[in-house]
Order: sequence, then structure tokens, then C-alpha cells
Amino acid sequence: MKTKFQETLSRANEVIFRYPMILVMALLASIGTICIIETEQNDAMSYIKFTICSCLGISLMFALKMFSQRIGKELLLHLGGILFLIGFYFILPDKKNNFTEVYAYTIAVTALLSHLLVSFVPFLEKNRELSFWQYNKNLFVNIFLTAVFTGVLTGGVELAILAIDKLFDFNFHDRIYRDTFFVLAIFGSSFIFLLFNDKGLTNLEKDGTYPVVLKFFTQFILIPLLLIYVAILYFYSAKILINWQLPRGWVSYLVLAYSVVGILALLLVHPLKEENAKSWVKIFSKAFYYTIVPLIVLLFTAIFTRILEYGYTEPRYFVLLLALWLLSIVVYFIFGRKPSIKFIPISLFLFGAFALIFPYLNAFSVANRSQKTQLMNILNQNQLMSAGTINFNKKVTDTIRNEIADKFEFLAERKQNKFLSTLLNEKDQAELANNTAIGAFYSIRYDIQNKFSDVNVTVKNRAYEMNRLVLVPEKQAVELGNYQYLISYHRYSRDPQKLNNDEFELKDQLTDESSLKLTLNSKEEVDFGPQIIKLFEENKNKTGNVKVPEITMESDLGKYHVKLIFSEITREKYSEQDTASIYYESVYILIRLK
Repeated sequence: MKTKFQETLSRANEVIFRYPMILVMALLASIGTICIIETEQNDAMSYIKFTICSCLGISLMFALKMFSQRIGKELLLHLGGILFLIGFYFILPDKKNNFTEVYAYTIAVTALLSHLLVSFVPFLEKNRELSFWQYNKNLFVNIFLTAVFTGVLTGGVELAILAIDKLFDFNFHDRIYRDTFFVLAIFGSSFIFLLFNDKGLTNLEKDGTYPVVLKFFTQFILIPLLLIYVAILYFYSAKILINWQLPRGWVSYLVLAYSVVGILALLLVHPLKEENAKSWVKIFSKAFYYTIVPLIVLLFTAIFTRILEYGYTEPRYFVLLLALWLLSIVVYFIFGRKPSIKFIPISLFLFGAFALIFPYLNAFSVANRSQKTQLMNILNQNQLMSAGTINFNKKVTDTIRNEIADKFEFLAERKQNKFLSTLLNEKDQAELANNTAIGAFYSIRYDIQNKFSDVNVTVKNRAYEMNRLVLVPEKQAVELGNYQYLISYHRYSRDPQKLNNDEFELKDQLTDESSLKLTLNSKEEVDFGPQIIKLFEENKNKTGNVKVPEITMESDLGKYHVKLIFSEITREKYSEQDTASIYYESVYILIRLK
């Protein structure tokens, strides 16, 4: 027992001294996550940025460690990694409202690139095909084992804390369970993963027997599923040709999914191609890339159908980029004399880096230029420009009004105010600047829609108009009665609000199966969603603006009694098949102590 304990302690010490930077990043990520949870949302932005960079640092530092085990210069490589993370920290915005989807795309792609770097960076110098495969196979297996071990460890520790708490009446704060989970899930999983990796590159790339489980999984589960998948896609392609219709947009994701999973299957069985007995592997390896060729035609048709109609956005750009990457993979493996599987992660890394940093042609520059062009085309085609600014007094269809508003919101989120301001008068420019400064981008959309007054909007789609119901209370004045406090929430700004030492927060998911939850200190809550649904059910055969006596609902919440008063509530859906959207512009909450 003593020997086993000493051996375990010795291996733990080896991991600490061999991978210090990776463990430091994991520890900082754990601490940052805990700080985010314990800090008010408005003040947590610094911790969010810090945690994001620390999480990126885990995979980045591991990649640099593997590279340094190949070429040396560990200190220099880690210093470069730290400088990159510091720079990335300052790229991210300081305010929550400015944290738009642009930064989400940047973080997601950067995280993908850091993991891709792990897969190939130790093998840049020489062509070590089998070693490259063994290295990535062992990483794959270690990740799976890490997930299992971390799950068991976390569950066991949490149960142990619970047992001590309940049996010995320690009355632990709920925070201890949450903090323990984050430490074990982030730092603990990283430590376990490094334990499996042992000495690193030397251990990971050494030859080993092909795992039987991996062979079974690929041969009897993954490849049969791919065959079913490709059959569906081919039948859909035949349907398109027979009906002579354009493919639906989401088929792009299906083709990409089939291609990526197929490439993964090929990578998993790569060593078996050298064994004469494994004829099924050779057949699959040769046939797979040819099966993709017709699907690539379908893929590009679907992508350009959307792009030509609506222009580029970042998601469409990335889908097109993945299609181009897939095309390069097919060409390389069909026509290459001695194709190497290293081409797959390296090429994907280069395409991803291109999308983020290449001047003028990166995802964000292309999307901005495209949406500016689309906006100007809409304005010019509908003759809405007058003396260089938009004429909001001219009649437009509801569809055109929404398209213009969508593009204003899109471009405002991407800091294109200088361009947008040229289309507006001075008063509207001031409103735009103010909404952008506070991050109320959806307000920009709403303001643009309202500038085309209802009198000047013609409805192109009557089915849509028939599915829109606006409930408006007859009384607009708010009676305070015996309530002691009043707080209000706007549709676009619902940050938690303090009352004495308590915190109220409003969370909604308003659809046909609605919830509108008012929470007290993140512990107690009341759901007003069913009452809203009931209100619309009572008026289900009506459309347009409908006046009701009042739109109020009340309930007890902890030590308080609360009453919600809505200025109006709207329910709309574009077609009978769509899920209804329910939204409100503002709500007043009256509060009194019980």
C-alpha cells in the first residue's frame, strides 16, 4: 500500500514538474470560473475574459510543450504563448453589452485552431506517418479515459462532501459543491489527462497494437451509419434533379457532417490499409472521396443559393470555407501521388487562420462589406434614398422594413456606425450612437422598424398579419396601491436589479410553451409563463391590436409579494408550422413585503 502511494505521489510530482504551464492555465481557468459565478454579471467581464484566455491556454500550452519536446526551446515557446494570450485578452471587449456574436465566432475558431495545433505541431519537420497516427490515436484514447475518470472522481468527491455534510451536520454552503465541481472538471481533468500522457511525445508516438474496440466501433457502427447517411443524401439529390428545385439551406450542414465523420472514420482505420486482410478498409478508403464529389456540387449549390439571395454573414462564410476545405481534401486524396493524413489537420488549421486574420478576405471583413452592399441594394431598389439619407415616410412592405432593420442591427454590432450614420439624419444618428454605446443593438433594429410608421407599411404577407396578435391594456397608468417598491425591465436590458440586500432577475423563454421566471437571489423563483399562455388562449381567435382591461399577474416570491404589469404583449408567427414568438417591450414589477 505504501509503495503504491509513493508511486502515485512520484507520478504526480513528475506531471507537475513536466507540465507546469498547462497546470497553471487549468488552475487559473478553475479560479476564473468560480469568480464569474460569484460576481455580479455587470462586473464579471474581466473574469470572463481571463477565464476564456486561460481555457485557451490549456490546449495552446500543451501544443507548445509537445513541439518543444521535438525541437527544444521550451522557454521561448511558452513565452510566445503567454504573449499571445495577453494579446487575445485585450482583443475581447470590456463590457458585457459589447460582447457580440463576432467575439463568439473569434473565440470558437481560435479554440478549434489551438486544438488542431496539438494534433500536428510535433510532426511539422519530418514525414512520420505512422507515428503521427499513433500520437493522435493515443490522444483520442486519453481524452476518452480522462472523461470517464473525471466523471467518477467528481461524482465520488461530491458524494463524499454530501455525506460529511449530512452525517456530521457541518451545514456546508451550496457554494462548496459548485466550486468543487469546477476545480475537478477543469483542473482535475487536465491533471488526469497529463497523467495518462506520461512523458509526453515519446510515450504518445510509440508504436502499439491497433485497439480492437476502435476497429469494432469503426467497422460495425461508424461506417454503416455513413452508408445510411450517404444514401439519404443521394436520394435527396435525386429528388432535387427530378423536381428541378434548389436545395434547402440546411443540406449544407448534412453534407459537411457526412464528410467530416467519414474523414474521421478513415483516420481511425488508417493503419489497417497496410494489412492485406482488411480489404473492406481499402475499398472504403478509395470509394469515400469519390462519393463526396456529387455531394460537393450539392453543397456549393446550397451555399451560393443563400449567399446570392441574402449576402455573406459569418456563419455562411465559415460554411463556404469548410466546403472549400473539403474540396481541397478530395482533390488532394484523389489526385495526390503519396497523400499524407497530416494534410487534413494542417489544411483545416490554415483555412481557419485565414478566416480570422487574413486582411480584407477574413470572415468579418467579407460579412461587413456584403451586408453593406445588400442594404444599399434594398434601399436603391425600393427608391428609399432621398438627399443621401433614408426616406422613412415612403411606403414599404413589412418584409422590406424588417430586412433593413436586420441589416442595421447586424452592422451596428460590428461597429459599422460610420457607414450607418451616413444613411440617417442628425437626430437618428444621435439615437444610433447612444444605443451602440450601451450595447442595445436590438433597440437599433426596433427603432428602424418604428421609423417606418404603421401607416406607411403595406403588408406583403397576409398569412403573417393574420398570425400576429398584440394585447394592449386599456389602462396605461400604473397604480402603486400598497406596494413599496417598483422596478422595471426593458425587452433589451434585463440585468439583475438590487433591492435592499436582495437581487431580482427576469428570465424568459417566450414561445408556445412559455416560461417567464422572476427569480430572487438565484434561489427562489415564480413562473408567470402559464398565465401569459392562458391570456393568449382567451383571445386566440383574434388578430391585430386587441384591447384588454389589464395585463397583470401576481404571486408570492420568498418574503415578497410581486405584481407584474405589462405595457403590451405580442404573439406572432410567420406560418402555421413555425413556433410562435411572444415578446413584450417593458414590464413594471411592483414589490411589497408580505
